[in-house]
Amino acid sequence: MIEICESGPFNTVQDLGRPGYRDIGVSASGAMDPLAVRIGNILVGNDENAAAIEVQTFPFRLRFEQPTVFAVTGADGNPRLDGSELMPWCAYAAEPGQVLELKQPPLLARAYISFGGGLDIPVVMGSRSTSLRGGFGGNAGRPLAKDDRIAVGEDLEITMLPAMGLAVLEPAVALRDVFPAPVDGALPIRALPAGENDLFAGDGEAFWGQTWRISSRSDRTGYRLSGEPITPTASIEMRSHGVVPGVIQVPPGGEPIVQMSDANTAGGYPKIAGVIECDLWRLGQARIGARLKFIRSTHAQARAVEQAVARYVDDVRETCGLVKRALKAMA
Repeated sequence: MIEICESGPFNTVQDLGRPGYRDIGVSASGAMDPLAVRIGNILVGNDENAAAIEVQTFPFRLRFEQPTVFAVTGADGNPRLDGSELMPWCAYAAEPGQVLELKQPPLLARAYISFGGGLDIPVVMGSRSTSLRGGFGGNAGRPLAKDDRIAVGEDLEITMLPAMGLAVLEPAVALRDVFPAPVDGALPIRALPAGENDLFAGDGEAFWGQTWRISSRSDRTGYRLSGEPITPTASIEMRSHGVVPGVIQVPPGGEPIVQMSDANTAGGYPKIAGVIECDLWRLGQARIGARLKFIRSTHAQARAVEQAVARYVDDVRETCGLVKRALKAMA
């Protein structure tokens, strides 16, 4: 069991999402940085889809009520256990009564706390993710609040952890050749032209050529972008159609909206582009006010990024397994 001691208004339980129900209007939800959840769960010995806590409003504190292995991934959140500084992207063991604290991260937006054995909460439509708009899943369909207590599942690997913790190289470092650094402060986000791209002048060059800023009207449903408005060369009337996370729509005001983890299931705005799936976690870690620029990509480039990420995850999984097997053999 863990007890929430302090939490902001939008911290929730999330796993890798709830696919398969968009046809009945149910958003997939899931972590805004699914790669951080996958790596956190590997570190603590869970299935990669186990539920974790997504912290996007800081500070955040919780108390452990039982011996628990945990890891903080994503934004570092300056994690501290009973005041002692910890490394992010590292699995540690906590004793009953110890308090984990996360403060405002210096750069990124969201931290994830994974627990050995996972969070023991009901599965709704195949997922433990919180749907805030639907009011179901996660912790009774709502954000975490002070005094909430959540059960942690049985951890079968709790003794298989080095005394100093078990760390991995974070993806931003391990995959720096795959995920280019910001240019002049603007985060490069790869995207593919979408169905209505050619409705915009010069095939949307005003979209691809400028630097956008993430507006304060953004949330887990969509990132609204501020910049020089773009408009189609002719008025268009479209029927509502299905959309998924990553789709970039252009409403009549001309400032694009990127659908995120709690994406609407349908919409009628023209689609100018779609963020490649492997770049969505970087967008999920971009803060309100951050600047970004879309880079026109190809399906082959998107596939190459996907393969590089898969190799990184495989390497983390294999290395963690080897260390734990060695510790078990020596026990």
